[in-house]
Amino acid sequence: MKIHVGNLSDEISEDDIREAFEKSGAVESVLIAKNKYNGQSKIFAFVVMNSDEEGKSAIDSLDGKELKGSTLKVSEALADEAHGGKGGPGGKGGFGGKKGHGGTKGGFGGSKGSNSSKGGFEGKKSFGGRGGRGR
Repeated sequence: MKIHVGNLSDEISEDDIREAFEKSGAVESVLIAKNKYNGQSKIFAFVVMNSDEEGKSAIDSLDGKELKGSTLKVSEALADEAHGGKGGPGGKGGFGGKKGHGGTKGGFGGSKGSNSSKGGFEGKKSFGGRGGRGR
């Protein structure tokens, strides 16, 4: 299950998030969204948990809870959000697309990202991949 975690503190790390979510079950991956120009956190992250049951438990237990000075907003990630597409991190359309973050065929959104016909945010031709904005 893919989970969106919002309202993060600037001081939080992926390890902090992983530790909080592992209380509800096995965590497959954690990714804090970063500004590609300065590397700073964008106050949200995505967590992939091994099962829907564990993911729902994590959402129920962490939504509205404080972590590192910020009240978390935790919900199931939408299937068509640009970070998702199909698959988990590094999978076809997962966090890393086919070639990692911003690789030649994917970036955030992968080959089936919501903002392009082929390429997600950093696909073959910058924002939107082969088909321009792919609308």
